Amino acid sequence: MKNSLLKIKHDFINWTKIKVRHHVIDYRKEVYFREKEVWWTALGKNIGYEIDGKQELFERPVLILKKYSKDMCFVLPLTSKIKNKKTWYQVEVEINGKKSAVNITQGRTIAKARLLRKFGIIEKQVFNEIIEKFILQFK
Repeated sequence: MKNSLLKIKHDFINWTKIKVRHHVIDYRKEVYFREKEVWWTALGKNIGYEIDGKQELFERPVLILKKYSKDMCFVLPLTSKIKNKKTWYQVEVEINGKKSAVNITQGRTIAKARLLRKFGIIEKQVFNEIIEKFILQFK
């Protein structure tokens, strides 16, 4: 228990250092993004069951669902852990030959400073399916 608490503390401290860099330095960079694109993103160390970034830089691919402005967008994170095809909260996708799943329950608004590098784009038909499933979760 003590070791796991130390790891959590260590992860939050490391993420805070990285987050400061993104806020101060990366916020000024020019990033051009569009809906349907998949980007590797500095998603961070999150709380509880919120989906985290991976490895030491806390990165994770996300799908840009909605562009609000040149500085803000709403994203859905991707995971390589694909559940049963009937799982209502995932939509399976293939990007650059790699299978993943979009998790529609973990959406969030992010600043462009979190966007690190473009990874691919979702086909329009699949994107529309993702939007439909995303909307259905509110009914």
